[in-house]
Amino acid sequence: MSRVRPVLVLTHAPHEGPGAISRALADVPYGVRTVLDVADPRLPAPADVSGIVVMGGPMDADDVAGHPGLAAERRLLAAAVDADVPVLGVCLGHQLLALALGARLHRRTAHEVGFAPVRLVADDPVTGGLGAVGEAPAVLHWHSDEVDLPDGATLLASTDATAVQAFRAGSGVGLQFHPELDAAMLDLWLATPDMVGDLDPADVDEIRADGARHLPALLPAARRAFVAFAAQVQARG
Repeated sequence: MSRVRPVLVLTHAPHEGPGAISRALADVPYGVRTVLDVADPRLPAPADVSGIVVMGGPMDADDVAGHPGLAAERRLLAAAVDADVPVLGVCLGHQLLALALGARLHRRTAHEVGFAPVRLVADDPVTGGLGAVGEAPAVLHWHSDEVDLPDGATLLASTDATAVQAFRAGSGVGLQFHPELDAAMLDLWLATPDMVGDLDPADVDEIRADGARHLPALLPAARRAFVAFAAQVQARG
């Protein structure tokens, strides 16, 4: 029997794990690594993995001087898309994927924190789990930076503040927002000083209340999205 290649999950902060993505990957072996501050990490070759997931974090996606491991992540993402390996980038991961494909990062131009709609503007197996084209499901936003659309990529979702909320580029999908959170993970974020230090207590209370209202519908939609990604991973094997 041939060996099933694992999924590589790259994280950048202890409270920003894969969440619901890991549940969708229950039938696929995966390993979680943090290489943020390693100048020359030993990352697998695209041929050795069945998929790559890149999670969020508080750092700027282009801060290679402060976090040299980001350069290695970007190189791996570019090679993975070139090799048709399924890639899913969330928030910082979305930005790293865009940079890996030649797009630009814009710092502090698109502050969005909290639950708000995102417009779905093109069909895709992953974002299609969240709703149909033309719909605007409520999702959790938590970012200040944004990226341009990589050349040749398809824009999948947008908001007024952030033109590129999601995109597809070959085997890679980037999501600027956070469908991976469940109620427990949201509670963790709201209790983490690094996440809420710049928020007023009223803002924290509003996000908690909005989570109670929106997560019951968002969780099954997110599961559909991540199961679609998992199916692409399993097809690679």
